[in-house]
Formats: sequence, C-alpha cells, structure tokens
Amino acid sequence: MPQLDRLPGTPDFCIKLPRDGGEARGHLLTEFGGNGTYKFLLQAGSTVAAEAWPGLGDHARRFRAELRASEALVDAPAGPDRSQSPPRWAVTRDIECNSSSAAAALVYGYDASGPESWRTAEGHPLADYLSTGWRAPRKAWLVRGSNVSGHNLVRQLWLEEGFVSLAGAHLPPLEEADPTKSALRRFVEEGYEGAASYNQKQGLVDELHAFLTQMRVGDTVATIGDGRLYVGRITGEAVQSASPGGLSNLRRTVAWQADSHAYEELPEEVQQKLSVQHDVVDLTGVLDALDGLTGLTEHADPAAADGTGDHPAAERPVQRELTLPHITGALATDLLVHDRAWLEEMRELLLDEKQMVLYGPPGTGKTYLAMKLAEYFGGGPEQVKIVQFHPSYAYEDFFEGFRPVEDPETREVAFRLTAGPLRELADLASREGNRHIPHFLIIDEINRANLAKVFGELYFLLEYRTRSVRLTYSGDDFALPPNLFVIGTMNTADRSIALVDAAMRRRFAFVELSPRTEPTAGLLARWLKREGRDLEPARLLDALNARMDDADFAIGPSYLMKPGAHRDGGLERTWRTKILPLLEEHHYGEGIDVAARYGLDALREQHP
Repeated sequence: MPQLDRLPGTPDFCIKLPRDGGEARGHLLTEFGGNGTYKFLLQAGSTVAAEAWPGLGDHARRFRAELRASEALVDAPAGPDRSQSPPRWAVTRDIECNSSSAAAALVYGYDASGPESWRTAEGHPLADYLSTGWRAPRKAWLVRGSNVSGHNLVRQLWLEEGFVSLAGAHLPPLEEADPTKSALRRFVEEGYEGAASYNQKQGLVDELHAFLTQMRVGDTVATIGDGRLYVGRITGEAVQSASPGGLSNLRRTVAWQADSHAYEELPEEVQQKLSVQHDVVDLTGVLDALDGLTGLTEHADPAAADGTGDHPAAERPVQRELTLPHITGALATDLLVHDRAWLEEMRELLLDEKQMVLYGPPGTGKTYLAMKLAEYFGGGPEQVKIVQFHPSYAYEDFFEGFRPVEDPETREVAFRLTAGPLRELADLASREGNRHIPHFLIIDEINRANLAKVFGELYFLLEYRTRSVRLTYSGDDFALPPNLFVIGTMNTADRSIALVDAAMRRRFAFVELSPRTEPTAGLLARWLKREGRDLEPARLLDALNARMDDADFAIGPSYLMKPGAHRDGGLERTWRTKILPLLEEHHYGEGIDVAARYGLDALREQHP
C-alpha cells in the first residue's frame, strides 16, 4: 500500500463515541477526494459503531460492508466497562476515506459533518484547519478604528489615505494569503502569550480570520467615527506592513464614499448590528439597508469616473417600512368595541412602545383581545406565538438553555442548547424578507412568573431595541428585531399590579380592561343584542359589580358570553359554579354570606 502523506501543519483528530463506546482517530491527507476536499485517514486501532442507521447513504453502506468483508472492521471486545454500550467494530488497518465527512459517517453509522465532528484534543473542530469554503458573493463588514489604543485611526488615517486596518503588533510575517483559523490560533498563542487573556486571544483569532481570510475585494466595509457612519468598498487584498506601534499593520485598501451618515438617523436594524462589541463584525444581514443608505450595489464602480468620489445611486426595490394597519370599522364591530379611537390608541402604543400589558379582573377578554389584535396587525396566526407563564417558568424555558434532547437516529439523549419561544420568534422575525412584517409574542398570565428570572438580560433589550447583548448560553450577540411586538395579559385578581416591579412597568405600556369602564363595561350588552338574546344577564352583571368593593375582583363579561350560559338553566348554573366560587374566595374569612349578597335572587330583587 503506497505511503499516504499527512496534510502539513494539521494534527490528529478524534471522535468520541457515546456511552463510553471508545473513540476513532485520524488525520487529513494531502490528496483531494472526489468532492474536492482533502481525503481523511482513519487510523488503525479506532473504534466505530457497528449499527448503520436509516439516514446512512448507500455509498457509505457499501463501503462499510466492503471493509467488514475484508476484515478491516472486526468485532470489538465488549470489555467490563462497555457492557452497556451498543456493539462496536475495531479498525484493524489504516483506512483511506474520500473526505472527513465520509470518515465521520463510517464511525457514527449515519451521515455527519466531518469538519464539525472531528475535533482536536483541545476541542477545536477540523473546520479550523481548512481554507474558507463557499461564501456569499458580496458581504458587508464593520471594522472599528475610532479608539485603537487611544488613537482615532478613522479620522487620522483611514479616510484620508483610503484603507482599513487591524492591529497585529505581535504577529509573525504571514506567508499564506488566506491563513486558516488554526494557523492564526497558533500565531496568536505564541505571539500574545502573557499579553492577552484566553478570551482576548479567542476574539483576536476570530477577528483576524474575518479580516484576512473571509473578507474579499468588492465587499462593503463600514466604520464609525465621531458619531457618523462611513461606508466604502474594499479594493485590495490584505497586506502586512510596518506601522507606528503596530496599530495598523494589517491593511486593506478601501474606496470610501464622500458622504457620511449620522448614527442616530440610521435604520434601527443597522444600529443594532453596529452595537455589537467586536472590532470586526459581519454586517451582511443588513447589507440591503447599507446599500439603501449609500446607493452602493454589487455592480457599482467603487471609483467614480469623474473623480469626485460620488456614486450614482442605482435603482433598488422600494424598502417596505414596518407599520401596523389602521383599525377598520369591521374589526371594531367584530370586537364589539364601539369606540374605534380606543383601538387606534392601542395601535399607537404598540408602535411607540413595542410592548404592552392588558390587565384587569378575570373574564374581561384580555387574552382574546390580545390574540385578535396580534393576528390583525401581523396579518395572520403564522406571525403569532403564545406562551403562558407560571411560577416555575425560567429563562431557559423562555429564551434558550440546555435541555435533554433525543437524537432521532441514535436514540441517545444529551443536553443540547435549545431555543425557546422568544428566540424562535425573534429568529423568524429577523429572517430576510420578514423584517417589515410584524410578529407578535403573547405572554398569558405574565405576572405569574418571576419576571427578572425569566427575562434576564432581555430586560435591557426590551427598553433598548437598537442595542445588542451577549447571551448567557450561546454567547451570540443578540438584539430584539424591531418588528417583534410583545403583548402580555395580567389577571389583577391573582396579584395586584402594584406588585409588578418598576423595571417591568417602565418597559411596557399598561392598558386596563375593567368591567366598570368602556370598552368592557358595555361589552356584554352589545354581544347580547347582536346575538338577539335577552339583556337581563348584562343588567345582573352590572348590579353584581356595583356591589363589589374591590375593582380588581370585579367579574368580567366573558363568563356570560358562552353558549352554555344561555341554555335552559344555564345562567343559574354559570352563576353558581363559575362566579360565586370566585367571590367566596375573595371574601374568605370575612363572614359574608356570598349567595345572599351576590346571588341571582338578591340581584333580581334589587333590579327586577
């Protein structure tokens, strides 16, 4: 068998099988496989899963069968520490695989990503040792330079001399045009030993990799200086040159636009991305917004023909703005709200505040109104997600956290980072093409949970929608999209509104739904009239609430807006089983005869 050469500069990689099932080891080869990636050598002595799962491709199945027939794969002894493990095979000789993914499929028994599955002893993925693969034809980047060791390079150098730069004083001469992340990690570990923390080194590796390898000529680049956004087009490859103090020794030439843009006038989605606290930030998600500001397009000439630096604005599709539809008479009629101005005020509050809480006694239609408004403003139920808070609800349930998840192929359970309803809806709302569409999260019984525990750092984002924060679990820089609205409902009979903390009240607009004020006060009468029913239940409910001393424990009309309340004996049954028990609880220990005071007979005597 001919000698197979290891790819220079790459280490051994391994895959640890679950349930203490052993591990597989291997390394990259210099030769390319049929799919254009480096071949991979699975080393003798490795352990692989014996069972092939349904998701495994036909070619991989044949490959495993051939290796089994040639005794390159033999039964591995169970051993005392593996008595509970699934059956495994031992690799008796080195096996050449077409790619790292083919090797991972051989080891796992199902299709898997080799660049992510194979890891070094330190846990770094094989992907870090490969050159950058496919990327978008044009990307956008933020590079910060207004405070580099106290120097404003944007004003002093970048705009005047036409470049953008990164500091790299402790880096050796870079011989590769597109260094891999593993090579950069080695340079940073050696050059910045004792000069940076492990976290600073990790961030520097990511920024260097983006600047040197992922950026391309033709990409859009932006920077902030003196409160203004400057945008240009990258016109040159990365070069390494000497600079005073090493502040700008990694450079790319840039054709900067003459015009700049005040930060406070930028679109909200751009401000969010600019708030990410890194020296190099991928802005491709807001590339269209940047093009809308500058007139730069994929085919625009970065150097204007007349030498003025001005770029003629290309025709672009009209950017659809985020808005909420105005209230129609049909909606007001459907909701039995006689005053359209009240619903318009709800719309204005949502546009201004983004968050709202509907609060009031039970039965006032808070959840129903929240769902109807969300579906109307969002254009349908597809843009609406509903959750209900309870005392054990936590941040991990609401936003993201590690939860036990079963692998659909191996049936093994492991803790994995899982998105909660808010993260899922935020990701949907921020997807390309959705940013002008309102999305709504309805939080029912919002005051039943420990809100500070549930929201965590999201409390900040509710108030500052143009900012981003570093998330606790994933470490992502996250911002709430401007087209995500939150409507909460709160039953004041469960907990007084006064017990909601000041931080919560500052971030939400609070709208009361009370049986004593419109539009709730006359709702039952309007519904009975529309349904052609007797108005007596409305008069009895008004008389009941007039006798209540505490407005938070008034009874809402929804108890009497159900079909069962209007069948023979239905009113008496609803009153006895739904309404009086609530009042019994309210007056518990007071010695009040609830039936005598609030019963139908007593109310009918007062209002015959």
